[in-house]
Order: sequence, then structure tokens, then C-alpha cells
Amino acid sequence: MTATATDQVPRPYQRRISQIERGYLNAAATGTPQLIQMVVEGVGRIDAEALEQAVRGAVLVGPGLAVRRRATAWRADGPLPPVRVLPDGAGPDHPFFHGDLDVVTGPVCEVGLSAGPSGTRLVVRASHIVTDGRGLRQWIADVFRILRGEEPLGAGAVVDDTHFRKAAGTVPRAEPPARLGGLPAILGRGPAESTPLWNRRRVPAAPSAVTARVAAAVSRHLATDTGRLIVPVDLRRHDRAVRSTANLTSQLVLDLRRDDDWKRLHGQVLRALLSKREVASLEKDFLRSNPFANSLREAQELDGTRFPCTAIVSDHGPVDVEELRTDDFRPTAFFTLPMLVPYAEMFLSTCQFGEETEVTLSCRRRPGALEASDAVLDDVEHALVHTG
Repeated sequence: MTATATDQVPRPYQRRISQIERGYLNAAATGTPQLIQMVVEGVGRIDAEALEQAVRGAVLVGPGLAVRRRATAWRADGPLPPVRVLPDGAGPDHPFFHGDLDVVTGPVCEVGLSAGPSGTRLVVRASHIVTDGRGLRQWIADVFRILRGEEPLGAGAVVDDTHFRKAAGTVPRAEPPARLGGLPAILGRGPAESTPLWNRRRVPAAPSAVTARVAAAVSRHLATDTGRLIVPVDLRRHDRAVRSTANLTSQLVLDLRRDDDWKRLHGQVLRALLSKREVASLEKDFLRSNPFANSLREAQELDGTRFPCTAIVSDHGPVDVEELRTDDFRPTAFFTLPMLVPYAEMFLSTCQFGEETEVTLSCRRRPGALEASDAVLDDVEHALVHTG
């Protein structure tokens, strides 16, 4: 069951392609799909036809998930996110999880639904070029509101990153991080496949400072004395009244030391947030000042043997279980499947579900990668459980 290509959003919606989104367009041009994939698992039933109608209703009030690229703008004249019925138990090895989404032709979002003896699984895939984690979660919450018979909140704002630069007020000037020539790979050796390896761990703890604790665990595996860490930051924190599905995530680029202390890292993150460094980084030309790749050619030369960035650590925070519930469906898990990034060796995504923390690590599939990522997740679990 899918929405047809002619089933389009009727209301006008257009916004400028931002500097942040141009960076993702550059990464996508290397052939690496730039996708957010969020998975909701649970018990009970979600009706496919009701889900299709809920998706349509959520797009009507959040048109950013039905856009197409038109010159220098996004315009909501694209197809609705299709709902695809998947086989029972279809997991990350299924082709559905590996197809790219074209921001020129659309759709930029799609929904997968599987149900059977193994339970019910809802998968929402969206282009990270046009949305981010907070935006997609707002949209998914509206889908479930409609399934419950409630009014969706909507997310129709057309602001871009320039709005939040102004909303942030005075921002101290910050020098861009020094460029690194490349850090040796630590997750396996040899030629890498084009599809990601996802390794997931559900940890029976939900401590504070998750980002710092995870980053400290990663530092135990550095092949050199130093590494480089990226922490995505939601610009909406500077104007929480804005509801938008756009990609409004900037980044903090931080130094990592071998066997780093999580408290030092947490202090580093807090100081960077207090000084609004994620905003300061937007004051420069991203393609010329970022410490990873300043051109498409440079991005394409990153062959997977050395990386300017060790890890991206993105914490999605607590998940509101009630937000994902209906009369007929109760969620038992929520997690993401992070994308590969041309200049980063691994991408760790976390969220808190009840009293547990979901951690998913993505990296390049190659000999030894599974065993090495298992070792990283062992240390991550230890860091989250033992909070001293």
C-alpha cells in the first residue's frame, strides 16, 4: 500500500535551502545516503489504511516531509510519504532499510510497517538533507496523535538557520577547529562495503550526561593519542516556540583524548553550549571552514581507511512512551539506525526509553568491524551502567 505520486500536499509551503542543508547535499553527492531512520517496535496492531491516512494528515500540517528541491528552495509539491507493508520480522538486512531517497524527485520520507507473530514494527525513513531528529520525531508524534483521534500539533514553520542565529543573541566568536589529516581506522580493516553495519545494544540504565559517557567509552579504542568528536546540537533550543521539520541541527566539533574522562568531556560540551559554539560555527562559510572536507573532491577522496572524525555521538534524549501509543498498540522499543558519514568512522545514536538506554552504532561493513564495534559497545554499556 502506497500513496500515489499524484497525491500531493495541497497547501503552499516553501523555504530556502540553508547552509546546513547544503552541507548534507555535499555529503550526499559522494554517493553516501544521508538518511534518518527511526524504528518503533511494540505489541498490538497498527492498521495500514489508518496509518496511511495519519501520514497524510501529518503532512498536511507538517509539509516539510513532502518537499522537493527547486533551485535554491524546498517546495512542498512532492509526493506524500508512501506507506509500505513489509514482511513480518523485516529488519535492517531488508532492502527497505538501504534504499536512498531523492530530494529532487521525492518522496523525501517513507514509512514501513510490518506485523505478525514477532510483533509490530513501524519504520520511518527520511532524508537528513531536509529534516533532523527533532523534526522527524515531531512529525511521528503527529502521526500517532491522528491514529489516536487527536488533533496534530503541526510543524509548518519555514524559518532556516538564520532565524536561530538572530534568536541566539550575542554569540562569542569562535575559531574553527584545526583540520586533522586523518585518524587511522579502529573498526576493522580492509575494503569496506557500501552498506552500513548497525550494531544495537539496549542498556539497563538511563544516566545523565549520556553523550560524554559514550564518548569516553569510544576514547578507550583510539589508535592514537587524540581523536575528534562531533556532537549534533538542535538550534531550536534558541527559540522553542518554533515547530519545524527542517534540518536545524548544527554541530559541535570537540577534541577527544585517549582514555578520556567523561566528566572532562561533559564540561567541554557544557562550555561549548553556554558559549553557543554551534551557532558561531554557522557564521562562517561551511564548505570553506569545516575541518573535514571543503569540496566535493575532498569528500570523495575519503576512502574509508583514515577519518578526520572519530565518532559522531547524537543523543535523542528521553522518548515519551505515551506519545507513541494508541488504543491498539503499545510501544516496547524506540531506536534509530544512524547513517554513514563520509568523514566519520562511526556514528552512535542514543535515546532513553523508560529506565533503559538504546544505543545503535553504525560503521562501514568490513572484516573485523562487527567484533570491534561489539568491543566499543561493551565499554559504552559499562560506562552507562557504572556511573561513578
